[in-house]
Amino acid sequence: MALTKAKKNEVVAELSELLASSKMTVVAAYPGTTVKAMQALRKSAKGNGTQLKVVKNRLVVKAIQASDALKAADTSSLQGQLLYAFNNDDEVAPAQILADFMKTNPTLEFVGAISADGKFLSKDEVKSLATLPSKNELVAQVVAMLESPLSDTLNALSGNLHGLLDGVEAKAAA
Repeated sequence: MALTKAKKNEVVAELSELLASSKMTVVAAYPGTTVKAMQALRKSAKGNGTQLKVVKNRLVVKAIQASDALKAADTSSLQGQLLYAFNNDDEVAPAQILADFMKTNPTLEFVGAISADGKFLSKDEVKSLATLPSKNELVAQVVAMLESPLSDTLNALSGNLHGLLDGVEAKAAA
């Protein structure tokens, strides 16, 4: 069923809002993906804070052109059956969700991504982005790195203290 002009304008407005608020919008082709698999993908994406949309590419191009920040984005790759993944909190999350899904469903394939500043990333750049650790993992790694010298110093002092106490105990027993 064809959309009315008012409904199309409503969809373009919603897409404009999603594109403006999203830190990274990942684009993937999904021909041959079953409805059941798409439902599973939507469920896993929702748990990660990623929103998936399947809309006509023409409407996405209109939404991109309506945004001042994204006007310079290259839209020539937006052809065929495409899925758009938006995330407001994490730049890496949409690419990771889709990459995890691709492991079990090879019918899905990256096309590229649109960054918040309007740069279009290639599918190879999106693949490498998907291999990055998540924001929480990076924070944990930084905290562990900052805590490491303190922990090492504490262990060294503790070892010396135990050695001193063992020496005093041995002297007292003799």
